[in-house]
Parts: sequence; C-alpha cells; structure tokens
Amino acid sequence: MKLVFFLEERSMKELLDGILPRILPDGILFQTIPHQGKSDLEKSLPIKLKGWNEPRTKFVVVHDQDSNNCVKLKQKLTDICTGYGKEVLIRIPCHELEAWYWSDLAAVDKAFGKDTSELARKRKYSIPDKITNPKQELKRHFPGMGQIDSARKIAPYMNISENTSHSFQIFVQGVLAFCAERQGR
Repeated sequence: MKLVFFLEERSMKELLDGILPRILPDGILFQTIPHQGKSDLEKSLPIKLKGWNEPRTKFVVVHDQDSNNCVKLKQKLTDICTGYGKEVLIRIPCHELEAWYWSDLAAVDKAFGKDTSELARKRKYSIPDKITNPKQELKRHFPGMGQIDSARKIAPYMNISENTSHSFQIFVQGVLAFCAERQGR
C-alpha cells in the first residue's frame, strides 16, 4: 500500500519526510507532494485525485488551520475531495505546522542548540495548538529560522509519542488507522 500526502507547502514535506518513516508500519510506502500554498493545494486536489490511477493508494491532505474554523475547513476539503472514488484522510494542524514544534521543544533544543526550557515553562506556550501564530513566535525566539530548514533540522529529533500537540497526535493516529484499515483488507 502507498500513502500520498498532498501538502500545503514544502516545510510540511520536509517534516513529514523526516518523521513518516518512524510512524508508518513496515511495508507502507509514502510520497509527499508539496504545493505553493493553500489555494494551489485546493485547486490541484481534484486534478490529482481524478488522474491518480495507481492501485492500492490512499491520500492524506494536510492543510493548516490558520484562522479558519476547523470544522468548516475540514468540510470544505472533504467536499473538494469527494466524487473521485479515492480514500482520502484530511488532517489540519492547529493553527500552523509550527505549533507541532512548540509541542516538542526538546527537538527544537537539539536542532538549534539553544536551551528552550525557559520558554517551555511559560504559560503562553503550554498548549501549543492554542498559539495563534506559532510561526511568528518561533521567529521571535529564533531569529533567522527559515521554515524549510527548520523542518528539516527538527524532524530527526521529534519524539512522536511525547509530542503534546493534540492536532499532531490526531494526525499520527489518523494516519495509523488509515494504514490499518487497508492492511486488514
């Protein structure tokens, strides 16, 4: 079986390329396809789903929540992906991918060689999925931190089971359940 991940941007590709081999069960292949932002992703979904004819393939769409209502955004993406006869899982990081980094500051420590223990104790960062603009907060504390480079550097150190982001854990659980559904057939 193969999972194809349709992603909003390249930084998510870099992160997933680094962590999916540690998440996916043996025998599950994957491919990550980044897009040039939300509108590019949304426009390309029907084209890619309609044209993809590789057997034993399932699809995962990953789209940041940003300031959207999560339920409405998921429904919008579901509507876009319906009608192509493909199995599609939709996952939405709250609010942005970078919240997943705030949820594992030990990985950020190791990636950048900076002690983040003081940041970890701040109430403002105690529930990473509620940080309204996690990307800006990271840039404030780590000047010069690029999105793609950061994803590449942090991914090897992320602790999958200890990550405190609820949306990250829902992502992992959803992907694992998606794999199990297929393997059971």
